[in-house]
Amino acid sequence: MSAGRRSSGGRTLGQGGAKEQVRRLLALLPYLLAHPGAKVADVARTFGISEKQLVADLGVLWFCGLPGMMPGDYIDVDMDAVEGEGVIWVSNADFLTRPLRLTADEALGLLVALRVLRETVQVSEREVIDRVISRLEDAAGQVTGVSDRVAVRVDSWEDPEVRAVVREALDRRRRLHLRYWVPTRDETTERDVDPMRLVLADGWTYLEGWCHRAEDVRLFRLDRVAKAEILDAPATPPPDARPRDLSAGLFQPSPDHALATLELEPAAAWVAEYYPCEEVIEQSDGSLLVRLRVADPRWLRRLALRLGGSARILEPSELAEDVRNDALAALAAYETT
Repeated sequence: MSAGRRSSGGRTLGQGGAKEQVRRLLALLPYLLAHPGAKVADVARTFGISEKQLVADLGVLWFCGLPGMMPGDYIDVDMDAVEGEGVIWVSNADFLTRPLRLTADEALGLLVALRVLRETVQVSEREVIDRVISRLEDAAGQVTGVSDRVAVRVDSWEDPEVRAVVREALDRRRRLHLRYWVPTRDETTERDVDPMRLVLADGWTYLEGWCHRAEDVRLFRLDRVAKAEILDAPATPPPDARPRDLSAGLFQPSPDHALATLELEPAAAWVAEYYPCEEVIEQSDGSLLVRLRVADPRWLRRLALRLGGSARILEPSELAEDVRNDALAALAAYETT
């Protein structure tokens, strides 16, 4: 099969979507360079995908190359039939074998990211990161002296003692007892948690672990942990407990969540940018009509009250009525004081 059949395949994301396709391509190209003339069936089997998806991935590779290249300089992928079986040949990708040379800005960015990452991992992982930082500082320092000017401090609102206890529990793989404030219910809860990892998301530090109260994986923002205590029990999350993929943000809408419709005045338009919305319609008067998924209706009630007159819940009607009653109760409290 010649290169002329690749363009339509490049638009097919197929198995796992765009992110998974990018991950495959990053591994697929070095594999094909190391195995010239590999059989299509063998490569698809190695990467656990269908032959149709493999052809689609190769169609994307055909449009890849270094910035500034002309179309004729892009990676070239050919598939031919040999003894009745399709084989793959990749050429025009010699730049991948060149030693990596980082600019000062690239080295600085990596140093900052590694030092931030170091704050969230366990002791064994910190040792690996420290070695990488040391080698990167040596390489960057020889060229730019940048290592002497890099300092990273992760500011946070959480109690340093809580953070220290959580880290110790992670390092020792021990169960934690948490006293945790839940803002959507405005209550403090007691729960036992098998810690799995610390993560940074949206500027906050979270403990992710198996919550025995919820019987599920949960995220706990450290600044909302009033107290943390290490228990005399091992941390043993169930085998099927998996860390959440946070690449798309902390809240990931699901079709199982309720669909709400809000009307936002210009002063509240930031909601449409800050929260994932399924639909945003700009109306003639400048207001926005937004539809978004809501996992906990109490969160939307609090948001609507916070926005005051600049937002109005249209659907579901029962939730709109709840917010109206909340607002009237709040006004009545002011009148009696």
